[in-house]
Amino acid sequence: MSPHPLLDGARALALELDEAQLAKLVAHLDLLDEWNARMNLTAIRDRPSQLTKHLLDSLAVQPYLVGQRVADVGSGAGFPGIPLAIVEPGRQFALIESTGKKCRFLEHVRDTLGLANVEVVQSRAESYRPEVRFDTVLARAVGPLADLVKVAGSLVVGGGRLLAMKGRYPADELAAHLKGWKVAAVHPLTVPGLAEERHLVELCRSHDRVG
Repeated sequence: MSPHPLLDGARALALELDEAQLAKLVAHLDLLDEWNARMNLTAIRDRPSQLTKHLLDSLAVQPYLVGQRVADVGSGAGFPGIPLAIVEPGRQFALIESTGKKCRFLEHVRDTLGLANVEVVQSRAESYRPEVRFDTVLARAVGPLADLVKVAGSLVVGGGRLLAMKGRYPADELAAHLKGWKVAAVHPLTVPGLAEERHLVELCRSHDRVG
């Protein structure tokens, strides 16, 4: 039996998945398919595209996480938060999602897969006030950088990072004024099996030292 394509893709990202992690990552997609029949969680329905555009796309940002507490803003169907939580059991993940139906799905995935390091938060990011702020706040497809700073900047602890997952190099967004924030780095990402461009914009507070 040939190895699962996800194993090869993860290996290309320098991630060695064990059998339990592989099973959980695939189970997340199986649950997504099951729930997608009742509510539209994703337009990506064929399995090869799901592996690439959902799972490997999520896992590509793993090297850029900092600290113990990570928040996924606008988590939707759980990308990138759930795949990252599966491969990073030592970190705590908060999935922040304002839509109740999507939160029920996220809770179901968490409970089914036994992800003790995942918390589901039904809230808009701008109105969420966690007791302890986050070392890394991640956002995938959550508007321009200037909007992300307004919406999610308050969730980041001092010295923490705000990470925005983007497609093409976002030159116009990078030129915008980011009140109180600056670009620490823009990381080109290579997602195995994906011919499209991907970039990760790393933001820090203006007074933080970079590097």
